[in-house]
Amino acid sequence: MTEKVQGPASYFPAMEKKYGRPIGEWQEAVRARRAEQPGAKHMELVAWLKTEHGMGHGHANALVAHTLAQG
Repeated sequence: MTEKVQGPASYFPAMEKKYGRPIGEWQEAVRARRAEQPGAKHMELVAWLKTEHGMGHGHANALVAHTLAQG
């Protein structure tokens, strides 16, 4: 039996459908932004996704949290 995905990753299928890009691409965008601005904090990255890419707060927050947790 397959376990139900929980936490930030539970948003990913809806995000891929809504924003038209695979999660891996979004994660690379977050990593690239953080490389451009090494001191960028979690909420600064969330705000960037919201303003520059039109993401909703919950989706942006989940993406940033999951990406930063991966290192």
